[in-house]
Amino acid sequence: MRWIFLFSFVLFPLIPCLAADDDAPLPPQEAAQSMVLPKGFKASLFAGEPDVKQPIGFCMDDRGRLWVAEAYSYPKHTDQPANDRIVILEDTDGDGQFDKRRVFFDKLNYVTGVEVGFGGAWVMSPPQLLFIPDRDGDDIPDGKPQVVLDGFGNHANSHNLANGFAWGPDGWLYGTHGRTNWSTIGKPGTPPEKRIRFDGGVYRFHPVTKRWEPFADGTTNPWGIDWDDYGQGFVCNCVNPHLFHVIQGAHYEPWRGRKSSQFAYKRIETIADHLHFVGKKNVRDGLGSEGEHDAGGGHAHCGTMIYLGDNWPDKYRNNVFMNNIHGKRINNDILERAGSGYVAHHGHDLMTSKDPWHMGVTLLYGPDGGVFVSDWSDTGECHSVRNTRRSTGRIFKITYGETHHNDIDLVKLSNDELVKLQRHKNDWSVRHSRRLLQERHAAGADMTLVHQQLHKLFQTADNVPLRLRALWSLHVTKGIDDAFLASQLDNKDEYIRAWAIQLLCEDRKLAPDVLQRFETLAAKGNSQLVRLYLASALQRIDLGNRWVLAKNLASRNEDVDDQNLPLMVWYGIEPLVNEDLARFAGLAATAKSSVIRQHIARRISELTTSK
Repeated sequence: MRWIFLFSFVLFPLIPCLAADDDAPLPPQEAAQSMVLPKGFKASLFAGEPDVKQPIGFCMDDRGRLWVAEAYSYPKHTDQPANDRIVILEDTDGDGQFDKRRVFFDKLNYVTGVEVGFGGAWVMSPPQLLFIPDRDGDDIPDGKPQVVLDGFGNHANSHNLANGFAWGPDGWLYGTHGRTNWSTIGKPGTPPEKRIRFDGGVYRFHPVTKRWEPFADGTTNPWGIDWDDYGQGFVCNCVNPHLFHVIQGAHYEPWRGRKSSQFAYKRIETIADHLHFVGKKNVRDGLGSEGEHDAGGGHAHCGTMIYLGDNWPDKYRNNVFMNNIHGKRINNDILERAGSGYVAHHGHDLMTSKDPWHMGVTLLYGPDGGVFVSDWSDTGECHSVRNTRRSTGRIFKITYGETHHNDIDLVKLSNDELVKLQRHKNDWSVRHSRRLLQERHAAGADMTLVHQQLHKLFQTADNVPLRLRALWSLHVTKGIDDAFLASQLDNKDEYIRAWAIQLLCEDRKLAPDVLQRFETLAAKGNSQLVRLYLASALQRIDLGNRWVLAKNLASRNEDVDDQNLPLMVWYGIEPLVNEDLARFAGLAATAKSSVIRQHIARRISELTTSK
């Protein structure tokens, strides 16, 4: 097959273009059968054209149904007929294939992501974040889409923009955002001077408070975010460096010359200790070669999934899986703690397709632990619509051994039953039940018994992930206060201490005694992970309150060579240059890291030179 190489790198990993010839994809069923999987796994076709076409993303509701975003308008993202749509696919008899289909909404323009919850569908359709209400759950919108936020960039080109969603453990709706189409976010009617400029990375939106904020800055074109058993977030990226640990307030490579990280100077690198491509001067040089095949298939990735289901063998739990777009496969990275963060090693690829048109997009495990993977079904790289067929698209399901189908509708469960689901091995049940409890609290339900049960779970659980689940559920239902969180700063487990720090800083208001506890942890604590969260906290407290915490963090000699801490401390220190220049310079005297000292000197030099 001949490939078209039109530009120097892939900007938009999900919308590829056709090859110059008329090669056709394998028929949907045959494409499923062509997948090479480890022993014991099998792939089946859940849905294929003409029932699903151009599936740019999907999510799952509380009944285990897929809500598929179908993108027909690419690459004409402005002044086009609004005919992108959201389709609901359901498997009612448990045979692994959908047998019920409904078009939920079909008047969208340039849809790039969908998630459901809080009585409707959240849809990314740059320049707008939309909410399509369906309060009664009859799969018929209650009215027109509501514009929640606007200003999401689509000005530069058709690629590299805000995309899919995922509910975070903290109750926020998270999204990823490409670097080319920077955004100026605000509610409709917000004047330019009050909008928030976002240059790309990870952002989040709270469904109750309606607050939007950046979470992390950088990478090129992240597509998909997921969390492990300990609430650590990860995103994969297109192009080249393919995996990052998501740290609140971080700046990631590459810079791309953006103002948002102008004074970061140095940005946090990928956590992967390997590449999935062999081209050194040009990432495309090895496409299709045997060497590229052995390395992992190529430089473009999307659809981050941390497997926390209960169908695949336990050895896959907490592993990262991502679609390798040009490699026609699913890569598997194995996470290992290292210092304050992680390093990712290359595991054996989970799946390789023999279909020449296979281009995976989204990965998501469901209520039976099986994993759904969508296939854009096209060829080549992006930037061309030459000969593009708009008629193809598939969704496959990858399972291990036998699966068991149960009719499921978590909405019908009582609060007591939802709390019990926090113990479920499959995190699908955990996440959906937690969000439903959050919705019920937001709607005014009495959570007294829920809070009692969750506190008991937190106190008696015999492992950290269970205790974190209880903590997150208490947080989203307002079952804990700052005093409780402050008491957890002495918890024996570093993940509990770390999450207590993040949750204490949610409203950016920190009591003086809690700030003192932070300062003590920074000076005397024994966990680099906890200090990483304290470094993130620097950016969420008033400038005048940062000095002692910053000094204590910068004075830890054991953090000098950590992959995150010197830079994260610097990101929190940098704004202090405008508070007290002499005191800012004094931080260099006690900082153990040469990186921090050099950055302080450079920042002062640039400031004084510009005056």
